[in-house]
Amino acid sequence: MSTPEHLLQALRAQMRRAGLTYRVLAERVGMSESSIKRVFSQGDMTLARLEQFCEAVGVPLHDVLQEALQAAPGIDELTLEQERSLVADPVLLLVAVCCLGHWSFEHIVETYRVDAAPCTAALVRLDRLGLIELKPLNRYRLCVSRTFRWRPDGPVQAYFREHVVADYFGGRFDGPGETLLTVPARLSVASARQARQHIERLAEELSRLHQDDARLPTHERDGYTLVVGLRSWELAAFTAMRRTAPR
Repeated sequence: MSTPEHLLQALRAQMRRAGLTYRVLAERVGMSESSIKRVFSQGDMTLARLEQFCEAVGVPLHDVLQEALQAAPGIDELTLEQERSLVADPVLLLVAVCCLGHWSFEHIVETYRVDAAPCTAALVRLDRLGLIELKPLNRYRLCVSRTFRWRPDGPVQAYFREHVVADYFGGRFDGPGETLLTVPARLSVASARQARQHIERLAEELSRLHQDDARLPTHERDGYTLVVGLRSWELAAFTAMRRTAPR
């Protein structure tokens, strides 16, 4: 279970999305605004009170609990040996990527040629690797942080470079909701770091949208993948045309 701080942060986030202030919440639950602020500042909230607040905000208690779990601290990256274990087994890597995308056990088995027994075995291995915490009935909780990433130049990133990049960028990027942008810019290091922060917030927003749409039927959702990179780089063909010394 997540800490009370994570629960309150998740509830505040839901209030912001609904455009609700402490005053409006206080009116809906029959409390004073000062009492509401005190509850949030002290973090002293019973489950019954939390459920009451969720009903007033118009959000299921389950959604707040789930968001709090996702916000709980987790690992930022796997070890080298853990990543090697993933790329050595295509089924294990597939299930790992599905878990990072919050796929259910049933959805994985229905979508891919992976029977229940191998999928369960993969979930058990991912639990041992520390990527997930396996629960009864093949439910699981992700044990990674919001800033989780594959190791730079690690086995998984190398696998993606070899097998994913050409396939991904071979598309036309003209389908519903698709886009491909190449934006060159000359930036200071400070500006580049600021741009990176915006990219990280975009990734968090995509994760939030994914969680929100998880309530929809499977046939109303499609798989989208965001690939974003920002680096100091110039096309090799352009670099070859540079002058060897300034004129």
